[in-house]
Amino acid sequence: MKISIAEEVHSLWPETALGILHYHVRVEPSSPELLEVFEGTLAKLAGEYQMEQIAKNPHIAATRSAYKALGKSPHEYRNAAEAMLRRIVKKAGLYHINNVVEVNNCISVSSGYSIGSYDASGLHGDVELRRAEEGAHYPGIGKGSVNIGCLPVLYDAEGPFGNPTSDSRRAMIQDGEREVYSILYSFDGREGLSPWMERFAELLRQYCGVTDLEQWTV
Repeated sequence: MKISIAEEVHSLWPETALGILHYHVRVEPSSPELLEVFEGTLAKLAGEYQMEQIAKNPHIAATRSAYKALGKSPHEYRNAAEAMLRRIVKKAGLYHINNVVEVNNCISVSSGYSIGSYDASGLHGDVELRRAEEGAHYPGIGKGSVNIGCLPVLYDAEGPFGNPTSDSRRAMIQDGEREVYSILYSFDGREGLSPWMERFAELLRQYCGVTDLEQWTV
């Protein structure tokens, strides 16, 4: 599957990049060991951040600026990394979903990159990050219709399925043997992606039993 970034997105925000991990994994409830790492990370971040500092994280700040450039309000539509960090600082915590989602969210809040993990069986054809047209919507995970207009959105042959704020239900990660693409959304270039992709891969190997993993950036 080819993954690319549309010229319109690059023209509006040249620093757009994606970090991609592709792997096969058994998705299941997180082990106590993974949950200990997950909750420990959240507790550490709760002690490090004040609410007003979250938007100053360089990767979150770049995402907010990219949203403005594409025509979306970053205040009304917070990116996932920012939204989760706000929950953490409020001591609201994050839900436990499954091993892949826990690793996904652990890396997201630690780095400030919004990250989406997608089940390949729900995707068809090549994937491109595009600026969604105004008024576009899709059914979100755990919510109703999500207004994706003007957001940077992943499209395959069937249409939109993921973005840095809220993913669709079509390719959501569910239990069982799965082929997964995890995508880190960067709006300040490729340079900072590598160490976080390596950390993502390390946690997948250690707590999800992943052995066949490839990674690249676009």
